[in-house]
Amino acid sequence: MATTTAATAKAQAKADYNAFLAVCPSHKVLERISGKWVTLILSALGSGPDCAGDPRPMRYSELSRVLAGVSQKMLTQTLRSLERDGLISRTVTPTVPVTVAYELTDLGLSLHATMQGLKAWAESHIDEVSEHRAAYDDAVSPASAAP
Repeated sequence: MATTTAATAKAQAKADYNAFLAVCPSHKVLERISGKWVTLILSALGSGPDCAGDPRPMRYSELSRVLAGVSQKMLTQTLRSLERDGLISRTVTPTVPVTVAYELTDLGLSLHATMQGLKAWAESHIDEVSEHRAAYDDAVSPASAAP
């Protein structure tokens, strides 16, 4: 009987990841990155409101301005969770007042273009989605079911 090393076992487990299976640990990652604020932060981080240009560090206040509508609490919580997941890094510069900048890590950069694409898709297709929603709502509303 052949024994497997820890590295071999880990590599096999990684090869067996399948997000369609209920026990797959990738569910936690999908749950984390599928949130609205995560998508917007990762797409905006370093690119600004128009998502043009290359990713660069951004200060908290700059992110707050770009992400109109995000509360201070939600932005802070989301940035912390992204830092915990290794998608962004936080750099504190001892100035008066203290300067804090956030930037994408290599792992975050690997997701950046996808998030920008998702944001762009939502912006370009909102009218179509709205039309489909209205048509669906009209078709299933109680008024349309009356004799």
